[in-house]
Amino acid sequence: MMNRGILPVLRNSIAWILSAIMFIPLLLVFVNSFKTRAEANGMNMSLPKAFQWSNYSIVIEEGKLIQSFFNSLLYACGATVGSILLASLAAYVFSRNRTRLNKAMYFYLIMGIAMPTNFVTLMKVMQWTHLINTQTGIILMLAASSIPFSVFLIYGFVGGVPRELDEAGIVDGCSPVRLFVSVVMPMLTPVLVTVAILNFMGSWSDFIHPLYFLNNSDKWPMTLAVYNFFGRFQVNWNLVSADIVLTTLPVIVIYLLGQRFIISGMTAGSVKG
Repeated sequence: MMNRGILPVLRNSIAWILSAIMFIPLLLVFVNSFKTRAEANGMNMSLPKAFQWSNYSIVIEEGKLIQSFFNSLLYACGATVGSILLASLAAYVFSRNRTRLNKAMYFYLIMGIAMPTNFVTLMKVMQWTHLINTQTGIILMLAASSIPFSVFLIYGFVGGVPRELDEAGIVDGCSPVRLFVSVVMPMLTPVLVTVAILNFMGSWSDFIHPLYFLNNSDKWPMTLAVYNFFGRFQVNWNLVSADIVLTTLPVIVIYLLGQRFIISGMTAGSVKG
């Protein structure tokens, strides 16, 4: 009986220790973002003698973070909405009509979760479609790259939605599109919110696609703005730390607000699949 009581405590302690270790780098950057240049050169956990709030105003002005923030917001929101619409429609068709062709297409699609991106081919496609150095091109690429995982999560959840709802909607005269939008889609809210949050965080943090396909600095997202800022102020670790904090803050806020949806959505999808 005593061992049974100690084991949960031991597991929780290990979990807390691991969580603290993962949190240390973020805390280190946060503390150093309020220091002077001389204090931040050591990159340690000691508190600053005086909090330098001006670091953030310098970063926002010199790093063009306001413009890059709205660029990142455009890319992340556009890619998230596009991927959810396409992935939910595809997952619904694959789950409801499990023919050999649909099964083959489903497994082919979710192979994109593990398969690496061929940037040579992607570059040729972007050149042919004249989407290089365009915001539309970045949104389409980010949406396409997140579709395989989105379909994988939504597919398992759709299997738990009773088919009787489809039949009732058809009897009431719903068209296929209206049936999906009005009847099925509201039932998918937990997994759709989960997918939306994960896709938003992934698109916001993406660095490779904008680096390869955006040449105009006015269209750069915050990830590229941080990269450029680091190249200019790499000796000023206090400013670099403030830049990193401002870039990661939206992702942290989105994750904290949607944490319960992520856990419930992924758990429900795994059980119902």
